[in-house]
Amino acid sequence: MALDPGIGYKVVATVIEAEGHCNSGHQAGDAFEISCHNPGGLCGFFYHDIFPTLQTFQFGGNLPWWSGDTIQVRCPDPKNIVSLKLERSKRT
Repeated sequence: MALDPGIGYKVVATVIEAEGHCNSGHQAGDAFEISCHNPGGLCGFFYHDIFPTLQTFQFGGNLPWWSGDTIQVRCPDPKNIVSLKLERSKRT
C-alpha cells in the first residue's frame, strides 16, 4: 500500500448503516480514517465507487448538493447495504 502523504483534509468515515453481510466486516458504529492513498479497509468495489467523491471532498471541493464538511456515501451492493458518513477536518 502507498504511504499516505497527509495532504488535503483529514477524512474520517463512520459506518452509519450496515444491513446484510459486508464482505469487509464493517458494522454500524465503526470509524476509520480514509483518503485517496488509504482505502481504510473498504472492499475494492466500495472504494472504487466512491473514489471520485472522496478525491473532491479530501481536497476541499464541494458539489452543489453538499453542505458543510460532512457527506454520506453508500456501497454499490444493493443486497448488503453499507452507508458511511464522511467528515473532513483540517490536519493538525
